[in-house]
Amino acid sequence: MDASKTWPPPSLPFRFSVLPIHKPSNSDGRKVKRSPLRNANPPSADFYLRCRSGRGDRVESLPRATQPPTAGSFADLPFDVLARLAAAFDIPDLWAASTVCRSWREALRPLREAMVLLRWGKRFKHGCGVRRDPSRAMESFLKGAERGCAAAMVDAGLMYWEMGRKEEGKDFYARAAELGHPAGQCNLGIYYLEAKPPCPDEALKWFYKAAKLGNARAQYSLALCLHKGRGVKRNSSEAAKWYLRAAEGGNVRAMYNTFLCYSTGEGFSRNLRKASLWLKRAADSGHRKAQFEHGIELFSGGETMKALVYVELAVRAGEAAASHIRDVIVQSLSQPLRDQAMSTADRWRPQQFYP
Repeated sequence: MDASKTWPPPSLPFRFSVLPIHKPSNSDGRKVKRSPLRNANPPSADFYLRCRSGRGDRVESLPRATQPPTAGSFADLPFDVLARLAAAFDIPDLWAASTVCRSWREALRPLREAMVLLRWGKRFKHGCGVRRDPSRAMESFLKGAERGCAAAMVDAGLMYWEMGRKEEGKDFYARAAELGHPAGQCNLGIYYLEAKPPCPDEALKWFYKAAKLGNARAQYSLALCLHKGRGVKRNSSEAAKWYLRAAEGGNVRAMYNTFLCYSTGEGFSRNLRKASLWLKRAADSGHRKAQFEHGIELFSGGETMKALVYVELAVRAGEAAASHIRDVIVQSLSQPLRDQAMSTADRWRPQQFYP
């Protein structure tokens, strides 16, 4: 078993416990058969509604420990330390941590409530299943942030940022960043990079932290700083490595820059096969310059109809240089093939590449 894994898998939250399960038995060791509860009525529908909406006494039902924690167990961890450690947890990790023991379950209750508030905040912000309401979204995010949820702090900071209140947004980013949330660290780095005057050294520090935690946007931003020498000595090979990691994490701009690194030999050894691969991925993800260049590549290889599809997508995305090439390709195709290419472009949707 991998000793580095602390929590049970998210799909098996109740099969692992620090505490043994109590099984009643007689003095001779034989198991006692439980008798069915008398006059036991199921909870009302209102109970479930209150639990799901967060208005009841409990946000969700969790397995209860049957024995008090023993000395030296996980329960000895102070509540404030535990809450700080768990502030940046996602839902599966938070749920798994809540099943460790009774003490942890009680300590993490505010964070579980914050997750409910965070989910409702996103619904109100984006209008998912409810009427879009930015004020109620902000209210939910702020309540979640008050309960110590780093993700809610990031969303509250983002809303302040979008309203032009960047200093207030930065304060929430900083709180989330200190709790170890990678998106908060990345956004704080962007704040310092865009500040007047900019603070590239401080930005680089937070980009590094978030990049090491796997945040693709931070990895791309870090690569840009290394590539351009902002806050650090210019280092093309190190920049190329971070471009590649960000591209593998799904960042579209990093995909295109990875293509450039492989095609020009800057930072990587020149490799046209890998360059072509990343160019196509960037094009399929919606990068307009990549669509244009991939279209030219296809046209040069004789795949005229496919070339027209990509060049047409680039034109629709606003790539001005693609218009002339599109007209040239159109002239070389019959009307049925033109119509087929345009129909394909109409149905096109950007692909998402997951790590």
